[in-house]
Parts: sequence; structure tokens; C-alpha cells
Amino acid sequence: MFDFAPDPDLPKKERYRQLANAAQALIADEPDRVANMANVAALMWEFIPDLNWAGFYRVIDGELVLGPFVGRPACIRISMGAGVCGAAASEGATLLVEDVHAFPGHIACDSASQSELVVPVMRDGAVCAVIDLDSPNLSRFNAEDAAGVEALAKILEGRI
Repeated sequence: MFDFAPDPDLPKKERYRQLANAAQALIADEPDRVANMANVAALMWEFIPDLNWAGFYRVIDGELVLGPFVGRPACIRISMGAGVCGAAASEGATLLVEDVHAFPGHIACDSASQSELVVPVMRDGAVCAVIDLDSPNLSRFNAEDAAGVEALAKILEGRI
């Protein structure tokens, strides 16, 4: 049994380090990609405060398809290049959006979302999925969050 309980008073950098360690422990010996995404989505929900959605979109046949997540029901399919997730996937780059309503082409799956962080996950040199974090707070995410989730994405390479 795993009992990952982050200390809410930890500095952000340490919280992300512990998140990465917990993810590594959970997925190290598990070959099933969906199981790994599900556990990492749950970990992100536990370790990253002020979220209203945490999960994955998988690249399948040239579009993003909803993967494991924690939060309210979400858009099932997103075209490459559309919205924050599609833009991050097509560019292969992290996107940190302080105000989603100011992002051209934003897709509002949950009207409560105000800011978003999307980080691509690579497999064999190509984007295979994106990690998507939404917050009901404007400007919730910063460069430290992006670095922490990018480190997590690196751990997931070849595991999802």
C-alpha cells in the first residue's frame, strides 16, 4: 500500500521533488500505460494545491483523446493545435497560461478554470500525451510549477 501525504507547508520545489519520487515509485515496475497515468493523475491531485483538474490527454491518430484524470468531466477529443492542450502538443512545448480566457482558441471544458499548465510527454522523440493542470485561480502557475511538471513528464517518458 502507498500512502503519499505531502506536507502542505513544504516549499514548492520540495513538493515537486516528492511528487516525482512518488510517481517513480508507483510506475517503476508497471508496464500498463493507463494504470501509470491514473496513478500519476491521482498523485498530482494530492501534491499540487489549487487545482480543479489534473490529468492526461493522449495522442491517438493525430488528435488528443482524454486519458485518466481527476476533476469534473472533460472534453473527450481535442484537435492538434486547438486550445492550450492542442497547442502544447503540436508545438511539443510547455504552455503556461495565466488567464485562459485571454488565450486565443481556448476550449472551456470547465467554466471554473482560470489558468492552465500543459506539459508534453515524449515517447521515441514524439509527443505521446500531455499533462494538463487547470486551476480556478488566475495566474496559479509559474516557472517553478512548469519545471516541476516537466521533471515529472521526463519520468513518464516511455512509461505512458
